[in-house]
Amino acid sequence: MSTILSIRQRLDAGDSVAQVARDEGVSEPTVRKYRDMDDFSPSLKAGRKRASKLDPYKPVIDSWLLQDRKRRAKQRHTAKRVYDRLVAECGFDGGYTIVQQYVKARKSELKRAKDEFLHLEWAPAEAQVDFGVCDFRILGTVREARYLIVTFPFSNVSLAQCFRGENSECVCEGLKAVFEFCGGVPARLVFDEAAGVGRRVGEAIGTAGTFERFAAHYGFSFTFCNPRSGSEKGAVANAVGAVRRNVFAPMPRVDNLRAYNKRLLDACMGRADKDHYLKGEPERQLFEEDCASMLELPARPFRVAKVGSAKTDKYGDVCLEGRHRYPLGPEHACERVGMELGAFSVAFRTAEGEPIVEFDRACGDAPTRASDPLSQLALLCRKPGAWRNSEVRAALPPGLVASIDAMGKSDRRASLRALRDVSAGCGYEATVGAMEALAGKPGGMNEADVALAASCVANGQGAIAYDDEPSLSAYDAVFGRGA
Repeated sequence: MSTILSIRQRLDAGDSVAQVARDEGVSEPTVRKYRDMDDFSPSLKAGRKRASKLDPYKPVIDSWLLQDRKRRAKQRHTAKRVYDRLVAECGFDGGYTIVQQYVKARKSELKRAKDEFLHLEWAPAEAQVDFGVCDFRILGTVREARYLIVTFPFSNVSLAQCFRGENSECVCEGLKAVFEFCGGVPARLVFDEAAGVGRRVGEAIGTAGTFERFAAHYGFSFTFCNPRSGSEKGAVANAVGAVRRNVFAPMPRVDNLRAYNKRLLDACMGRADKDHYLKGEPERQLFEEDCASMLELPARPFRVAKVGSAKTDKYGDVCLEGRHRYPLGPEHACERVGMELGAFSVAFRTAEGEPIVEFDRACGDAPTRASDPLSQLALLCRKPGAWRNSEVRAALPPGLVASIDAMGKSDRRASLRALRDVSAGCGYEATVGAMEALAGKPGGMNEADVALAASCVANGQGAIAYDDEPSLSAYDAVFGRGA
């Protein structure tokens, strides 16, 4: 361009074409060309498309690469495999290089097409729902917990609830808590297809019965994301990581998840003390608009539970999900019992609807068995010879076990009956504490003494303690035994 500019300037100054050509070292036609040119604007030159020996085979290659998008990443065509198939199946006689270059370019184009995103607009009272995973220290033991995240993209506020599992009961329990915290029901919820409430099979989506009842009760609409389309719920996907980093670090120490969940909602709102990253308005203020646009809560809250029935085995155990066992007691062996599965508990009832027992609900892939020594007491009282290998013995304190071990068969049966009968009125823990305090004392562990001591423990008074060992010599004198 510097030469062209010089040519134009010298011609404008009156120099001849021949003189400019000699001084600039170019031909006279070149000087005349730039003298007569009237547009020097930059422009892109269109490249000439050359015919390639690969052109007839490109539709075939494209079809293979498109099919690969539905397969595992490590089971897709490489350029070498595409070349080998073209040679073997299509009679291609060209070189490998042009195949390799085309496959690389097409894979890059397909990836860019997959990664294109749109800015989505979300109205107030619309929410996205998903699950995250983190570790909690529950009762001193590190356990994996799942947390349900409900994000409101309009205000960028996210609320969380923690559970041991990821099923429809947990989703409904978490949503119920969020609805009550907000004072209303979001008009629309968007779920990931793996959020525990639905599964996609082809184009059809099946939803869990408990969730369908829950949605009908609260009256909200819901949709599911397309497979592998995280951009459709990007707000909640970001919130899953943000809550894990800002709320669950350091690792929470929890004794009771239900009580922790009540505090967790306020902790999540503590993150809303900032301006919206795009709108520049306070997130709390925008969240108030979310809540104001929500549907009204129904007059009666939904009771989250999956109701069904189960058959006990010959030991009186119920096995749920193929790995979690709940002992109902031998007296309920081989019976059909009713059950109510909640997010945190599972309750069993007789065929007539009478309550039998309630356990904390077990979750996870590892086999578990709920521990309830009381369910074995009735049979153990009839068969005290099984004491040595019973679950009741394994659950009692060592001092009490040693005392009962030293008893004869009749005394052992009486002690077990005292444990069974007093526990029904004073509670298992109080009764065990009373019997442990009475172990080795004069008079043994008769039911009257156990009942009195257990009542004191249950009332918070503790077991009765005497300064001196009680003496019965006065009674002996009265009845003449000392004479």
